[in-house]
Amino acid sequence: MKYLIVGLGKIGPDYENNRHNIGFRVLDAFAKSTNIVLQNKRYGFVAEIRLKNITLLLLKPSTF
Repeated sequence: MKYLIVGLGKIGPDYENNRHNIGFRVLDAFAKSTNIVLQNKRYGFVAEIRLKNITLLLLKPSTF
């Protein structure tokens, strides 16, 4: 089974520590705790991880 987890936030250094970036920060923390790297793709940063029988696709959009 596959699940898409999207962490929402605002793009740019002006918003880096803003409360609106909690989605980005949650995905960054999850990626760090599972030792995966989010790769910069066309529309955002993406990573895929498999836990037991579940595939998680993590996405941090880089578009508005």
